[in-house]
Amino acid sequence: MTPDSLSKAFFSVVRRDLLLAYRHRAELINPLAFFVMVVTMFPLAVGADVELLRRIAPGVIWVAALLASLLSMDAIFRSDFEDGSLELMVMTPHPLSVLVLAKVTAHWLLSGVPLLLVSPLLAVMFDIESDVISVLLITLLLGTPVLSLIGAIAVALTVGLRKGGVLLAILVLPLYVPVLIFASGAVDAAASGLPVSGQLYMMSAMLFLAITLTPWPTAAALKMSLS
Repeated sequence: MTPDSLSKAFFSVVRRDLLLAYRHRAELINPLAFFVMVVTMFPLAVGADVELLRRIAPGVIWVAALLASLLSMDAIFRSDFEDGSLELMVMTPHPLSVLVLAKVTAHWLLSGVPLLLVSPLLAVMFDIESDVISVLLITLLLGTPVLSLIGAIAVALTVGLRKGGVLLAILVLPLYVPVLIFASGAVDAAASGLPVSGQLYMMSAMLFLAITLTPWPTAAALKMSLS
């Protein structure tokens, strides 16, 4: 097996998942619509106090992004498990961890990137300054892939269960807390004029560790679910 064939397999899986998602475009709107609805509900609930909106904006946007990511998480392996594609993927000569990373990459492109594109418009609604919005986008860029990578492990463990949604949330939400803390902390620090490099370095470390470590336990969990 050559690196060239491995890269072709990686991009083939990404392309396949993107094409399948394009054929079911209506399902792609649900997490994004949920994200927008949750964020827009808060100003209606707490009132028009600008200072209060600025203060709660980082937490609101990040909690909404976390829940929207969780809403679409089960789709990473579910359709492949139901139509038998997952078993064929396990039987290929390519390392399953690489194929898992390809599927998580496709999931992030479909769920994380739309959140990145919409979040600046929602941040303006909370009267957040432009430099703070930049920090918010950086935290989403670093944090949303971590959510997908960590969530993939829980999805692989519960893919064989008919009603694994509740169990998936129980497994994943505690692991999402560090990402939420550092991301909202970075945006809060930027709004207060404080340095944010420490939080962003920590989020970068989480991302690199997640990319490096999570594909192997996810692949092992998939094999257990199929056995």
